[in-house]
Amino acid sequence: MANISVIGLGIIGSIWAKLYAEDGHTVRAWNRTPKPNFPGFEEDLTRAVRDAEFVHICVSDPDAVRSVLDKVLPHLDPAAVVIQSSTISPEAAKSFAEEVNAVASYLEAPFTGSKPAASSRGVVFYLGGEDETVRRAETVIQPLSKMRFPIGKPEHAAAIKLSMNLQIAAISQALTEGWHLARSYGLAHEDFYKILRENVAHSGLAELKEPKLRDGDESPQFSIKHMDKDLRLALEAGKGLDLSLTKASKKIYEAGLAEGYGDLDFIALQRLICPDG
Repeated sequence: MANISVIGLGIIGSIWAKLYAEDGHTVRAWNRTPKPNFPGFEEDLTRAVRDAEFVHICVSDPDAVRSVLDKVLPHLDPAAVVIQSSTISPEAAKSFAEEVNAVASYLEAPFTGSKPAASSRGVVFYLGGEDETVRRAETVIQPLSKMRFPIGKPEHAAAIKLSMNLQIAAISQALTEGWHLARSYGLAHEDFYKILRENVAHSGLAELKEPKLRDGDESPQFSIKHMDKDLRLALEAGKGLDLSLTKASKKIYEAGLAEGYGDLDFIALQRLICPDG
């Protein structure tokens, strides 16, 4: 059993903190917005990481990771492993790794899987770091996940995460546009999905979002504002490439943010297709 600090108690971080505790680890947790009723919550960030064997970061963006590292680096145990699971740019991952590895060990560990996958221990991690760091981190993250892909350097893990998310954004848009087109001609939701499941266009994302489309459930599994951030990072990372579809996706997400939908699940962008319902 290990001493683990979870930094960031959003949708995923809060789930992982509870699962770590279920697994018998000693867990301290910190969040920028205080959550004093959360089990193991520590209001002071430096105290939260003191004597931690693993510091698992799950915050919003590269700037948030930077603000955490600036405070915790002087307080890390040399034997500690920083597991960085926020979605960030490859450049930031490389820079953070260099800084952390000067005093402890760093693993870039972005993941695929939203709230349901995290709750069921079904996320997939992409792991970028030294082999020994990967081995050590897997002793605690293996029970959180169904699969882990060691993928080379930290920047490689960050890049594959962005490459996956830009596809999710595009697939979601195609799904909802197709759904609305069928529905506009009177086809039932059940018929649309019955046919989709026998079509090459069927996807894991389509299955995940089926109950949300059926029930009009827009509670966040992964929010519009966070996917918008990931698309921005993907476009920055792909500078010099013609990422035309990703650019188009980004404009749709910006429209959703302008409508005030940022905290909703990204499937809620279907509102833009048929604003009158």
